[in-house]
Amino acid sequence: MSLREIISITRGRPTSDGAGVSLTRVFGGAGVERFDPFLMLDEFGSNDPDEYIAGFPPHPHRGFETITYMLEGRMRHEDHMGHVGLLESGGVQWMTAARGVIHSEMPQQEQGTMRGFQLWLNLPAHAKLGEPGYRDFAPAEIPRASLPGGIEAKVIAGKLQVGEIEQAGVVQRPDTEPCLIDLQLPPGSQLAPTIPDGHRLLLYVFEGELQIGGQSVGKGQLVRLSDQGELQLNSRLGARLMLLAGKPLGEPIVQYGPFVMNSREQIEQALRDFRDGTLA
Repeated sequence: MSLREIISITRGRPTSDGAGVSLTRVFGGAGVERFDPFLMLDEFGSNDPDEYIAGFPPHPHRGFETITYMLEGRMRHEDHMGHVGLLESGGVQWMTAARGVIHSEMPQQEQGTMRGFQLWLNLPAHAKLGEPGYRDFAPAEIPRASLPGGIEAKVIAGKLQVGEIEQAGVVQRPDTEPCLIDLQLPPGSQLAPTIPDGHRLLLYVFEGELQIGGQSVGKGQLVRLSDQGELQLNSRLGARLMLLAGKPLGEPIVQYGPFVMNSREQIEQALRDFRDGTLA
């Protein structure tokens, strides 16, 4: 079988969002179709409260899902549906904005490290104006798998399959069939997880260094791979990475800030709904 080939290796750009939270935008913005069905990945991480304390005051979303994975720290979620949740180290928040959610995400600490990721996952056209939803997953609810060579995996969504070993994630989604896995590879380890042909595959290294086909990928680098073939990963020095895979929707993507729809007219309707107080 042929191997998945590297299409690109990129590095995120420093930016800020919310009320001034410092973060790295790993991908998102122009050319987002390259990562379909994923729209954006942000990495945040700081032990300086000035860089995160202002948080994300109430703001709207429509047309996609947000997945927040907290590595370290505590964040409180509130939304217009009456949901209140505390996201702690190792926990996951999965929110389906669909036709509209207005929510806030505010730090519940005044010192220490705040570190994690937020991923935006597109919704298919038929679900963009569907019912919104929200779910918190405590760290103990996230399935773990111990693999040969000392490799550890946290399977947030989809399924991890390595040979005859299978571990389902805590979330399964139709249409986009996302796979979201936190992988930790010790020095000298290798891994060949099975990814369905045709699924978009992205790897983000956030600790250490990874080798793919003899090419090294360092901390803070995003790899996009071809959509066919076998995936083979090696790490001489050890690495920790997020594996993202999903089925592309192949639909038009039109984004305006926190709204992601299929046409400009739908974006204009979202703006009117938000102004009129009928978005959520």
